Amino acid sequence: MSVANVMKMVKENDIKFVDFRFTDTRGKEQHVTVPVSHFNEDKFTEGHAFDGSSIGGWKGIQASDMQLMPDPSTANIDPFMDEPTLILTCDVVDPTDGKGYDRDPRSLAKRAEAYLKSTGLGDTAYFGPEPEFFIFDSIQWEVAMSGCSVRINSEEGAWASNEKFEGGNTGHRPGVKGGYFPVPPVDSLHDIRSAMCTTLEAMGVPVEVHHHEVATAGQCEIGTRFSTLTQRADWTQIQKYVILNTAHAYGKTATFMPKPFAGDNGSGMHVHQSVWKDGKNLFAGNGYAGLSEFALYYIGGIIKHARALNAITNPGTNSYKRLVPHFEAPVKLAYSAKNRSASIRIPFVHSDKARRVEARFPDPIANPYLAFSALLMAGLDGVQNKIHPGEPATKDLYHLPPEEDAQIPTVCSSLEQALEALDKDREFLTRGGVFTDDWINAYIDLKMEEVNKVRITPHPAEFGLYYSC
Repeated sequence: MSVANVMKMVKENDIKFVDFRFTDTRGKEQHVTVPVSHFNEDKFTEGHAFDGSSIGGWKGIQASDMQLMPDPSTANIDPFMDEPTLILTCDVVDPTDGKGYDRDPRSLAKRAEAYLKSTGLGDTAYFGPEPEFFIFDSIQWEVAMSGCSVRINSEEGAWASNEKFEGGNTGHRPGVKGGYFPVPPVDSLHDIRSAMCTTLEAMGVPVEVHHHEVATAGQCEIGTRFSTLTQRADWTQIQKYVILNTAHAYGKTATFMPKPFAGDNGSGMHVHQSVWKDGKNLFAGNGYAGLSEFALYYIGGIIKHARALNAITNPGTNSYKRLVPHFEAPVKLAYSAKNRSASIRIPFVHSDKARRVEARFPDPIANPYLAFSALLMAGLDGVQNKIHPGEPATKDLYHLPPEEDAQIPTVCSSLEQALEALDKDREFLTRGGVFTDDWINAYIDLKMEEVNKVRITPHPAEFGLYYSC
């Protein structure tokens, strides 16, 4: 969409406010709003000033001035605001040099796409994420000196069969690991997901499927179409916004937290990806599962750098409560066709155009701009250095004999371990100035704050383990 078309859109829809949005390091969208009386074509060339020092992990107070540069191709009407409001996704620009700020995730994603072209290996990278999420009725938690607690309230929860609800307890709900594909009334969230899908389509995000996921208590998935790296990250942010706000409008609460409760499946974000050049899918070939040598090397790069990637693709302390061996989690760094126990899967497809690989260890609290860029950089390193991933996994990796199990590497077991891996294995990310050492250092500092916050907080389970010792 051109600037002229955006201005026409403003006039035809009687827009009252324009919302400038950007994504911070942690992956959370931020926004600032101006009345339409203070919005014109100049905003697309002059930008909108804001204080970058107030964003976690960004500029210090001594160099805080930043510019939001709206991208006209991202124009959308917000479906949740009372007053007609136009959304514009922005790049963050450093006014001292007019370039994309090195810590701005969207600018970083654009650098990753430019780096791919500069290598001559390909010209386009496609990504297709599958972020899972939960919808609860409500949630309460407390972290205090006097103690910690959390309570998830869900009529769909397997634990709710003996609870009293207004209007009665219907008894229809998915059991533990019983949420995959049952029709209503067991799947009580069909209409909410359909409303989410309708809104996503209206905002330009093509929807391919929606369904209840495996876990009890409202685990869901909405499958949307793949696209180029930056646009697909933009769409992922729209998808999260729509899911969170639609649930809110229905009087419920949605979360992308990887492991909100114990005893059932957590939420992952499987990421499908492929690299193309001159309109040809470079992942298609005559090798294993229809893959090319290029694709196998790409897989090799992801496996080699997986532990450093974990710091970006699994960026929370909670992420590693999902990535636990022997609990049907994609922790084994192996690849396979059809075999969902491997962390890299090659989906069955009917044409070379659809040939792709699927990384199964990422989760949906990952910043999509950073996660997709890091996966691409790891894969390209594999291609550049011809890192072969070895033989594919043909066995169920969840139930291997101990001697075989010990031979297969795994993802990290904690965020702290992942940050240590990132610190040691960072060179592949910094090529072409995509990620910078300054960004990596700031990111590690930011995430270690989270590690230390959890580290110093006693966990309720510890009382059961140690209180009477």
